Amino acid sequence: MPFVTEAARHVIAAGGKRFRPLLVILASALGTPRSAEDLTRAALVMELTHVASLYHDDVMDEADMRRGAPSANSVWDNSVAILVGDYLFARASDIVADLGVDFVRLQARTFSRLVQGQIAETLGPAEDQDAVGAYLAVVADKTGSLIASSAMFGGMVAGLPADQIEALAGFGEELGVVFQLSDDIIDITSESTGKTPGTDLREGVATLPTLMLADYDDAESRDLLRLVEGDLTDDATLAETLRRLREHEVIEKARAEVARRAEVARAHLAVLPEGMAREALSELCDTVVTRSV
Repeated sequence: MPFVTEAARHVIAAGGKRFRPLLVILASALGTPRSAEDLTRAALVMELTHVASLYHDDVMDEADMRRGAPSANSVWDNSVAILVGDYLFARASDIVADLGVDFVRLQARTFSRLVQGQIAETLGPAEDQDAVGAYLAVVADKTGSLIASSAMFGGMVAGLPADQIEALAGFGEELGVVFQLSDDIIDITSESTGKTPGTDLREGVATLPTLMLADYDDAESRDLLRLVEGDLTDDATLAETLRRLREHEVIEKARAEVARRAEVARAHLAVLPEGMAREALSELCDTVVTRSV
């Protein structure tokens, strides 16, 4: 159906980092992929699953932009975006069936975590729950799980032993959290991303820097927190809030936490075979920390 094809290609055509299929390929290079076709299938399943989740996320977030282009829900409507997301997941499920039951099970469990993470984010933390801990749990489900599965898919296609697959899972999960926390900082500090700076702030979305700001008890920080938690629909107020956040030490504190977690991710690589593939995975830890877009 031409319309479905057009709508399904919308987010893919807008670009993106293709980080998850890259991770599939890098992890597979730790061994010998059983075939080029299966490696392609594994990379494709991970990217399609990711893109499917983006269609749903944009509906949940009422987003207007995705990867610098109008989001599918703004081009068409929420119903179309949801259905196209479902269609892409169905296509990914069809492809993964050719890889075997272990791949099918992992993809299904990953999608389950994506949904659970979205639900937890929608509900917010319980009254007696630590806000930062609750946020990190959401990030692990919504971002870490799929990046972990991407690394695992690559290792599984290459026939790596169970202990190395487990190491890739730990590496990918932590790297995924680092990836999202880095995004949190970029939303405040960068003006060269595909979405408008301060998008999360304007929408009242909790991020690592704003959650960490609550730990400060000086008058300036309390005043800034009131701004962050207030109405930021006015462009001038948002710009002022962004300026003050960029000048606050909480940004450096958040960057230090991102760097620490990147080292935790890197430590998981110790059991993997030495060589260019492991070095490339290690370099990803640095890239995710230092990226500006």
